[in-house]
Amino acid sequence: MIPVTKSFLPPIDDYIEYLKKIWESNQLTNNGALVKELEAKMKDYLGVKHLFFVSNGTIALQIAIKALGLNGEVISTPFSYVATTSSLVWEGCVPVFVDIAPDTLCLDPDLIESAITARTSAIMATHVYGIPCDVDKIQSIAKKHQLKVIYDAAHAFGVKYQGASLVSYGDISTLSFHATKLFHTGEGGAVITDDDELAHRISYMRNFGHKGQEDFWGLGINGKNSEFHAAMGLCNLPYVEEIIRSRKRICDWYDELLDLSLIRKPRIPAATQYNYAYYPVLFQSEESLLKVKQKLNEEEIYPRRYFYPSLCHLPYVTHQFKEVSDNYAKRVACLPLYPDLRYGDVQRIAHIINLNLL
Repeated sequence: MIPVTKSFLPPIDDYIEYLKKIWESNQLTNNGALVKELEAKMKDYLGVKHLFFVSNGTIALQIAIKALGLNGEVISTPFSYVATTSSLVWEGCVPVFVDIAPDTLCLDPDLIESAITARTSAIMATHVYGIPCDVDKIQSIAKKHQLKVIYDAAHAFGVKYQGASLVSYGDISTLSFHATKLFHTGEGGAVITDDDELAHRISYMRNFGHKGQEDFWGLGINGKNSEFHAAMGLCNLPYVEEIIRSRKRICDWYDELLDLSLIRKPRIPAATQYNYAYYPVLFQSEESLLKVKQKLNEEEIYPRRYFYPSLCHLPYVTHQFKEVSDNYAKRVACLPLYPDLRYGDVQRIAHIINLNLL
């Protein structure tokens, strides 16, 4: 069986060594030594000023929204994982969907200004598949209209753009460290900012608002993560570069073996140091996608329609038709991609796809 992805697991003895430290300290949570160590190492690896390790990527988004004091309307993308939209709705904001650019599948900056109203408080964009949004145009629009910017960077760990970490852009960027991600902590996420005042707010918001044991800075939530999850992250972080190299090699195999005249891939902007988190392909029609998916499934190969459907058709938002997103969501699938996927397996996947698209 070939799944769409598999979690990378470090040598078990590495994890056991960290477990011994947890047993010695008897501190399982509440900003323990391993959480602090992981945060410091991730800040160094990503080149960012403030990073807060939280319980998952959705909580990261919710804390970002709350820390920025967002309300009213937030311009967002209809082509992302459901958490991008649900976090806005959960926090009482109204997502206003702007269509995606047909080349990168990220939020189309040329459509943002026409969607801004007196109620707009922010832009929340997703670096889809780790492909950078047009951060320069988005920042220019945000500055002009005095809007905050959040980037859902759940797919973008390790990506650099214009020489800087992609998560250094925007007022806040968030990461997911779910088990399926390129870098994972089993469950987890992070909130990232370069703003000192925002960092202070985020620091107490993820810990019930505490200011010591008997006082409070303000409103907070339980967004902390445990020493066990931090241990997994500390074990995995040294392997990130090797994981990226392995994934790039597999993506190169796909590029070599697939008939790219029958399908196409999103464009990765110039000046991007990519992480090869996904291998998305755009089929010519939904019918051809479904046909290929069925043939692959018959061979116990499981790509994923990621993302489907467009978020603008969720039952708890005002339905809006977005031409590119609605069309592409029906035709995009991510092919299996994980570090120990073998060349022979990629050959078999490519052969089935090519054969059924002729």
